[in-house]
Amino acid sequence: MSQRDLYEVLGVQRGASDDELKKAYRRLAMKYHPDRNPDDDSAQDKFKEAKLAYEVLKDPKKRAAYDQFGHDAINGQGPGGFGGGPGAAGFGDLNDIFGDIFGDIFGGGRRRGGAQSRSRRGHDLRYTLELDLEEAVQGVTREIRVPGIGKCSECSGSGSRSGQMKVCTTCGGAGQVRMQQGIFSVQQTCPNCGGSGREVSDPCTGCDGTGQVRETRTLQVKVPPGVDEGDRIRLSGEGGAGLQGGAAGDLYVDIHVREHPLFERDGDRLQAEIPIPVTTAMLGGQIKVPTLDGSVMLKIPAETQTGRTFRLKGKGVKSVRSSRTGDLLVRVLVETPVNLTREQKDLLKRFDETLTGAQSADHSPKSRNWTDSVKTFFDRMGF
Repeated sequence: MSQRDLYEVLGVQRGASDDELKKAYRRLAMKYHPDRNPDDDSAQDKFKEAKLAYEVLKDPKKRAAYDQFGHDAINGQGPGGFGGGPGAAGFGDLNDIFGDIFGDIFGGGRRRGGAQSRSRRGHDLRYTLELDLEEAVQGVTREIRVPGIGKCSECSGSGSRSGQMKVCTTCGGAGQVRMQQGIFSVQQTCPNCGGSGREVSDPCTGCDGTGQVRETRTLQVKVPPGVDEGDRIRLSGEGGAGLQGGAAGDLYVDIHVREHPLFERDGDRLQAEIPIPVTTAMLGGQIKVPTLDGSVMLKIPAETQTGRTFRLKGKGVKSVRSSRTGDLLVRVLVETPVNLTREQKDLLKRFDETLTGAQSADHSPKSRNWTDSVKTFFDRMGF
């Protein structure tokens, strides 16, 4: 993973707000997501880089550590570091044996010497759930299949057929071993028992004494209404199984919202562009506008120019973090007719003749203002 400045990765200033960070990450995630660039390794690297930057900067403690110590904080080398190695943002390697959609994101903690319980909490896992915009806005329950590490059913996760443990034969129950090299003596954690001082006396044949087996589980994920790109759902205890009877980790479900053909979401607002006939723009009329809960009629006033935006209150999104419903912003695009017949062209020529002359400025006020601005510019430049 590169050592680029995380603010530079997201394209924001160092004082960027949470909303600015989220909006920048959402833009990059949509652009570089692996599903949209299946054959582009560089795009996948940029997606992971953006994900790392957002994971660090959205967390106040990690952001403060990064602002003070830079990438040393990410790598766990600074006083304020949060570990995990390069590119981990405190989460470990995202490219583990279960594929790119899963990550061993938290690790099991460090041993600090002395005999300890060999049981250890299982790893947390990450899963990316893709949703349509309608599903994200309205909420949905989805079934997912999760490959991972589960508890061995034969030994109930203890690693022992009988459930009995014995004193470690390597360290004698101390959890530490001492190595002598000349005049130097080094003490380290026992490699046989991992510092617990005990070992399995009769290893389970189903898991070779680890208490863990690979498995694929089917889970139900309830997505609340209003979630957005980059949101995360935590399923407690649905991560990897613990070691030697330890507690299971958690499963973190990251939300990815697919691009919609009609709407673009910005927080609790929706935006849409709708073409309208040139006659409707000139004379006024009504057009049917689609929304997420049906269609509505929008009144277009006469002499509407292309690019004009209309606001439909309450037709946006009710965010999972807010009690209010946003608006739908409709931007109209005046469409120029194509494939005209000879008769239609003749009619337009006669119509155009009625717009020329002394009164032409009354029909094209923007054109007149633009022409005056061009003339002023040329005069100032001496052209």
